[in-house]
Amino acid sequence: MPDAENLKEVFAYYDRWLAFNQRYQRIPGVQAAVFAEDAVAFSAAYGRADVEQEVALTEQHLFRIASHSKTFTATAVLQLAEQGKVRLDDKVATHVTEIVGTPLGERTVRDLLSHAGGVVRDSDAGDFWQLETAFPDREQLLGVLSDPGSAVLTDNERFKYSNIGYGLLGLIVEAATGTPYNDYVRTAIVDKLGLTGLGPELDPARADEYAVGYSSLSYADQRVPIDHIDTRALASATGFFGTARDVVSYWSAHLPGDDRLLTDASKRQMQHPWWKTAEDDWPKYGLGLMISKIGERELFGHSGGYPGHITLSMVDAERRLAVAVLTNAIDGPARQLTEAAFKLIDLAESKPREDAAGLDRFTGRYANLWGVMDVVQLGGRLYAIDPSSPDPAAEPTTIVPEGDNLRVTGGSGYGAIGETYRFTFGPDGEVESVRGSSGLSRPIDAFSLPGRVRVSSVEA
Repeated sequence: MPDAENLKEVFAYYDRWLAFNQRYQRIPGVQAAVFAEDAVAFSAAYGRADVEQEVALTEQHLFRIASHSKTFTATAVLQLAEQGKVRLDDKVATHVTEIVGTPLGERTVRDLLSHAGGVVRDSDAGDFWQLETAFPDREQLLGVLSDPGSAVLTDNERFKYSNIGYGLLGLIVEAATGTPYNDYVRTAIVDKLGLTGLGPELDPARADEYAVGYSSLSYADQRVPIDHIDTRALASATGFFGTARDVVSYWSAHLPGDDRLLTDASKRQMQHPWWKTAEDDWPKYGLGLMISKIGERELFGHSGGYPGHITLSMVDAERRLAVAVLTNAIDGPARQLTEAAFKLIDLAESKPREDAAGLDRFTGRYANLWGVMDVVQLGGRLYAIDPSSPDPAAEPTTIVPEGDNLRVTGGSGYGAIGETYRFTFGPDGEVESVRGSSGLSRPIDAFSLPGRVRVSSVEA
């Protein structure tokens, strides 16, 4: 497990880094949580749940976590397999008799779980993703499943992601349990874990708790709000809502040795990388789980894309870490913000921990005309990091104290390696300024620009 002091330093900086990026990237709201040391070790929220009404986002606001639903569906199916009610090699028509004699009826449960069934992604009537129509109900879903054209590839030809396939898995759960899908997963998964911030479908009684979703900036100068919509028969593919705190708590039940939901044998089946998702070796897909690598870490989890919400969670089972980031914009950079947590932990652990005494007096965020520099303490060492960089740990600039100054000892050759950051401290010991080869910087709270930048107009 990661060193506790390293984690403390990482979470302190991750908090500031997320806050910066929520503002810098113009994301309406960001909610994030980390499970570490067998508990929720970090949870925070930034920005707005409702921009128009100026409602601050909190850790309790609900997000639509969309395709995270597939992990709950896969968990439910594996539970039923443990109970002997479903076999992974069953043909799906064994359970959903309405599609007996159709090409998709011959696919297996395992094919659907791993997206190897060659099933159409959303059908040719997928405008429900733009709220132009309602999501399909059970009869409409069965209509798609019965259409021979919905088997667009042969089984086990390759990985092909399918929401329709996971809708079919929801019907299998219903057939095997005699219980509506939403009721089963709520009882067998959500309630068993005691998580009130998770649920399988839009809950009108909790309407005020949902973060408003927003459109993209890729096709307009400003975002507009997007209504929430019930996902009906595709709840098993994309219906779930959650908070980041409860998402990582849910993932803790997928760690080795935790038998609240599944045996370790079933979890190993889910977490095994069965299929490459593209030409490269990574990422891969298991049974209801996305599997990827960051550095030497192999991670499982899932993303979620819902109209107005982009989310991602990733789990390192070996180190018992889970990270979830939820954004309420259809172009929210959830992957970048989630991966950053693991990259910062890796940076903190890249060398043996050093004595951090006296380093915190240098730390802070400093700005000049060219941008922002964070002086950060990680692993008992100091780094200069550009918080606007997509990867805060890429080519880290290492710096070491020399009296009241810092000398740059590593990093890109385009940077300031070998040079010195000269600090000026005030009577209270707080940093007043930092001077390097790119000029003078000030603590960001003390930095401002004039109405127009002219020669000598920026305070030197």
